[in-house]
Amino acid sequence: MTGTQIIPTERALALIGGEPSDANLRRYLHGIAGVDAVGLEQRAAALGTRSIKTTSKAWALDTIIKLIDLTTLEGADTPGKVRSLVAKAMTPDAGDPSCPRVAAVCVYGDMVPYAVEALGAAHGDPDNGGISVAAVATAFPSGRASRSIKLEDTADAVRAGADEIDMVIDRGAFLSGRYGLVYDEIVAVKEACKRPDGSYAHLKVILETGELNTYDNVRRASWLAILAGADFIKTSTGKVAPAATLPVTLLMLEVVRDWYRLTGEKVGVKPAGGIRSSKDAIKYVVTVAETVGEEWLTPHLFRFGASSLLNDVLMQRQKMASGHYSGADYVTID
Repeated sequence: MTGTQIIPTERALALIGGEPSDANLRRYLHGIAGVDAVGLEQRAAALGTRSIKTTSKAWALDTIIKLIDLTTLEGADTPGKVRSLVAKAMTPDAGDPSCPRVAAVCVYGDMVPYAVEALGAAHGDPDNGGISVAAVATAFPSGRASRSIKLEDTADAVRAGADEIDMVIDRGAFLSGRYGLVYDEIVAVKEACKRPDGSYAHLKVILETGELNTYDNVRRASWLAILAGADFIKTSTGKVAPAATLPVTLLMLEVVRDWYRLTGEKVGVKPAGGIRSSKDAIKYVVTVAETVGEEWLTPHLFRFGASSLLNDVLMQRQKMASGHYSGADYVTID
């Protein structure tokens, strides 16, 4: 191990049986069984063809809304746009008070204060009916910055009131086999999520699976992130193609399932980017239920990172209620 100091965590020490050095991490991660790509893709395709009856579809649509991180991550974001996003998060369908709220709004760190202010009393734990504020950090989306800047980026968002931090891993370091550097950085960012009262903002670790090239790399990166203390593993930034795919999400769900069986700890999964229709989102809901169980279909364990998905889900809900599709002007423009 050269170039960085490894900070051991209980998770890693217990599993790899020693210091989480580059050599030990490489030995452990490369000892994980390879992915059967054909089998994985066939299973994902089969799960994607499952049909859902009307009553189950209504439940699925409401569940999807409750699991959305409603997102705006553009250079042109303004306080006004964030306030509009929050208004939609709080009242997705103004004509239907039974429509649930989303889990969180996801913004850049400098927009966190505006999101917190706009949420007011609604700011809180989504498992208890509140709406969280998630902030992307660590030089999102590239991750190309010094560690000191990444840590300050994270700490600044937490000080501003972010409940969740979506960090990006150093894909260059991972692909060149510098697993210790990636591990150490996640550990350090996790520590930067600590609040003065000793609690922590939830840490979602973005793997950017579209840049990892192989399913084996996705599996190894998932294990590495969890070993380093991730509360969630997330597919993508939404800025790189391909973003979330069903086979990759299935693979990540299998990792958290295996982690749970091994340790009794539950880790969340967040597919993000490219999920725009309720039809596609339902495939993910089915995949979660069949792979890790319906208990994972809560905001603390599964999220959709999306900007346009909510509108399609709302139009599907309106069709189920009225019997016909509403026009696009029946939902607010993001």
